[in-house]
This record gives sequence, structure tokens and C-alpha cells, in this order.
Amino acid sequence: MLPEPLHPAVVHFPLVLMLLVPAFAVFAIWSIGRGAHARRTWGIPLVLSAALVASAFVALRTGEADEERVEEVVAERAIHEHEEAAERFFVLSGVLLLIATAGLLGGNLGKAARVLTLAGALGVAAAGVQVGKAGGELVYKHNAARVYTQEAGTAAVMDAKTEN
Repeated sequence: MLPEPLHPAVVHFPLVLMLLVPAFAVFAIWSIGRGAHARRTWGIPLVLSAALVASAFVALRTGEADEERVEEVVAERAIHEHEEAAERFFVLSGVLLLIATAGLLGGNLGKAARVLTLAGALGVAAAGVQVGKAGGELVYKHNAARVYTQEAGTAAVMDAKTEN
């Protein structure tokens, strides 16, 4: 059974991946520099980058699905700020994936793409922090979760009344 709301559960995947991509890129660049097979070794940061894009897409879509309900209790400006940051994160993740794909190339072009992937991954992580900050403010500052907790509380009261 899927959690309700789904968005808070899903957003943790891109947050974890945005930290794993640069860590594995550093390891891969180091390993390749020490003689590891470039294509095989670079495959790990590449797959993580693809997973980052996919998870960012799912997080964006689930957030859009929750937007209507949350707008009942949170100012649209705060929601819009979080949404804009999430869209920027998704686009930057996609660009990062394209650069990481070029890291499979041989020679100086592949080497440059791998280093650029590392730098870009750090930028994507910074963008992810902005998304998380804006999302955290929605929950903790603007109390967006009350849409779900009030409904759950109302349902529990209704259940208790029907049992009596």
C-alpha cells in the first residue's frame, strides 16, 4: 500500500541520490586515474545520475498532485517558490545526466566530462538543498501537513462515533 500523501515519501530518493552522485563521481575519477576501466567504472555515477533524474521527476509529479490540497492552507507564493526550485532541480539533473553520459567517451573529452559531472553534481546538490529548504518551510513554517492531519483526525473521530 502506498503512503498518503505520497510526495513526502518520494522526495527522499532524489535527496539521497543528489549526495551519492558526487561521492561516486569522486571515487570513479580517482579509480580511473589509478588505471580502472573508464567505461565500467563511470557506469556507476551514470546510473545514479539517471536514477536522480527519474526520482526528481516522480517527486515533481507527486508534488503537483498534492498542490491543490495544500493550497487550501498555505499561501500560493510559498508553494510556487518550492515548485520553481523543484523544477530547476529536475532540469539541472537532466543536464547533469547528459554531461555524465559524455563521461563514457574516451580521451580528454571523456575526462573533461567526468570532471564537469563532478562539478555539476555539486551544483545540483546545492539546488536540491534549496528545494528541501522550501519544502521544509511548507511543512514546518506554513504547516502544510495539517491538510492531511486534520482529515485523518476527522476520520478518526467519525470512526469513533460509528463504533459507539
